[in-house]
Amino acid sequence: MEDTQTTTVFDILIWSGALISLIGLCGLIWCIVFIARARRAKLSDDEMRVRLRKAIPLNLGSLFLSVIGLMLVVLGIFMA
Repeated sequence: MEDTQTTTVFDILIWSGALISLIGLCGLIWCIVFIARARRAKLSDDEMRVRLRKAIPLNLGSLFLSVIGLMLVVLGIFMA
């Protein structure tokens, strides 16, 4: 019996979705660390707002990547 493994489009879809989700998760962790450092620095309200404004776009982008990646994984599993 020959044991050949073929990679299908759905396998690629699942693994690429997992990779995209992992990148999004890394971005979310970076945002948590960034804001935690700002809180520990005991900044004034204005300085804290500036830091939060810098983190918001990355936070939203990371959430978007995580959701898209998970959608790709689910789509790949359902279609496989």
